[in-house]
Amino acid sequence: MWLNSILETIGNTPLIKLNNITKDLPCTVLAKVEYFNPGNSIKDRMAVKMLEVAEKEGKIKPGGTIIEGTSGNTGMGLALAAVVKGYKCIFTTTDKQSKEKVDILKAVGAEVIVCPTNVEPEDPHSYYSVAKRLPKEIPNSFYMNQYDNLSNRQAHYETTGPEIWEQTEGKITHLVIATGTGGTITGTGKYLKEKNKNIQVWAIDVYGSLLKKFFDTGKVDPNEVHPYITEGIGEDFVPDNYDMSVIDRFEQVTDKAGAIMARRISREEGIFVGYSAGTSLQGLMQLKDKLKKDDLVVVIFADHGSRYVGKIYNDQWMMERGFFDVKTCKDLISARGSTKLVTVDANQTVAEAVELMRKYDIEHIPVADGENLIGALSEGGLFQKIFSNPEIKTSTIKTVMEPPYPIVSFDTPLERLGGLITKGNGAVMAKDESGNVHIVTKYDVIQSLAK
Repeated sequence: MWLNSILETIGNTPLIKLNNITKDLPCTVLAKVEYFNPGNSIKDRMAVKMLEVAEKEGKIKPGGTIIEGTSGNTGMGLALAAVVKGYKCIFTTTDKQSKEKVDILKAVGAEVIVCPTNVEPEDPHSYYSVAKRLPKEIPNSFYMNQYDNLSNRQAHYETTGPEIWEQTEGKITHLVIATGTGGTITGTGKYLKEKNKNIQVWAIDVYGSLLKKFFDTGKVDPNEVHPYITEGIGEDFVPDNYDMSVIDRFEQVTDKAGAIMARRISREEGIFVGYSAGTSLQGLMQLKDKLKKDDLVVVIFADHGSRYVGKIYNDQWMMERGFFDVKTCKDLISARGSTKLVTVDANQTVAEAVELMRKYDIEHIPVADGENLIGALSEGGLFQKIFSNPEIKTSTIKTVMEPPYPIVSFDTPLERLGGLITKGNGAVMAKDESGNVHIVTKYDVIQSLAK
């Protein structure tokens, strides 16, 4: 039997037990893996629902233009629906969203307008304001407004909640969601609490968002708002989709902790997830003391890791933001203290080079011609040459030297040096911020990583 369109594949996503990261928790933790939706995120559910309601209410007509402000995933769901139903799409997003998200939206035919992140929602340049303005300028267009469109939470009340209830056979005790627009947590949580009022609904927020403070105090505090890196969750205002009475607790997670946990989920559970999934699970781990043996926790993994390959799955991006506790050439060189680089002049003899190796107890020496490093000598290479021809000891170094050692960036992770330091190339060179040159050998790397 076939399906009539890609939209019929939305929903009925799997519930998968986590076995490694949560092994020390007293309870069972299941992940609702939403990247099995065709647009690779949970937002497919409410995107199609919002469009169906808009069509039913006559707010958009055939051939019209869908307009939405999105961090990427809602746009993808709407774009797929637009392809099937014959609409155009214009999406506004922020400059903090990953390039992959923008490129994917364009790949399915959407026009994307990138707006600045660090402006107030009311600013005419914000992605909220631009999305609200466009329908006034474009005939037969409709602004979906996932933040205040209650079809958002209705989609999860009708699909996500019932699926979780059935998949857990009604045994779920906790629902954990990293929340943004409020649609997923309100709709899903409302359905589940109607089935069992004792189910705990935990919302995970990011530092820089005002949602937790609003939940705790009932007041919107602009002082809580500051820029954050985590994508797709948190808000600087309170969308209409929230019904805070459904939520039992808010927990905040740092940008760094969420990113690191997402990488752990991918590596330790084999589930390639996005940023908010890491934030969700990290929030749960922070609340582990509130869990009991017979609890059955469901955590929403909202989207796929492919959206973030240029960010949280990029080592350089992680290091630049201080998210990576990784040793680099700089750490190694700093740890061993200041030592002057030993070099040998190209016009010196092999015997003199051997004497330097003995004196400083080293196996590798760069060869210099003035201030330039033009070659290298290794103890192993010299041994072979001298063993074959003892007279070579009187030859000049430039006649027997090996190619110069590669030069690497001072912030190169030590793990990457494994592919650079080989049998035929026993060291690398690195230049520090002051212009001083240092040598790093295989022995240096092994010693550092062993600590």
